[in-house]
Amino acid sequence: MPKNKQSKSFEIALSGVASAIAVIFLSLGILSGWLTATGYFFGVLAMMLPLSRKFYAGGFAAYVSTCILTLIMGVAGRFWDLVPFIMFFGLHPLFNALLERFKINRWIALAIEAVWFDCTLIVAYYLVYGGLLGGGFLPQYIYDVINKYIYLFIFTVGTLAGVAYDFLVRRVQLLVNALVYRIKRH
Repeated sequence: MPKNKQSKSFEIALSGVASAIAVIFLSLGILSGWLTATGYFFGVLAMMLPLSRKFYAGGFAAYVSTCILTLIMGVAGRFWDLVPFIMFFGLHPLFNALLERFKINRWIALAIEAVWFDCTLIVAYYLVYGGLLGGGFLPQYIYDVINKYIYLFIFTVGTLAGVAYDFLVRRVQLLVNALVYRIKRH
């Protein structure tokens, strides 16, 4: 069997496994209502699998199939909870992999990611929370302050959180790369 054909079949298999894992965890996380962040976390980890072998097309295919299948699996009623994954979290590992492939300046990439993350937070604020936070564990006056200064919070705290998230995702990608390399070798 030619080497390229074996690599293509491995790309398809790895992308399919990534999509299946992401769909399961995203669906369970979003439908539970309180495990959404955990579903996002495992969804992002799954999106890293094909990218660990530099399968960019497979990574994009896994992302698209994950979004579609998660909606089909019953999350359509809670579509707004999936929007941040569709807009940012699901694409972020692919974006990082492409940045490394094309050797884009790290500071330019960080600025693009910060704006992208902030836009995702703004959309999530309006779509997920209806433009008004409240009714949680904190007193209402704290939510009133947050709602009044939401853009300031997003562009400061959100940007810092996005930079920290990017740093952590890059480190986790290295771990996933090592794991997939060991699987492929055996």
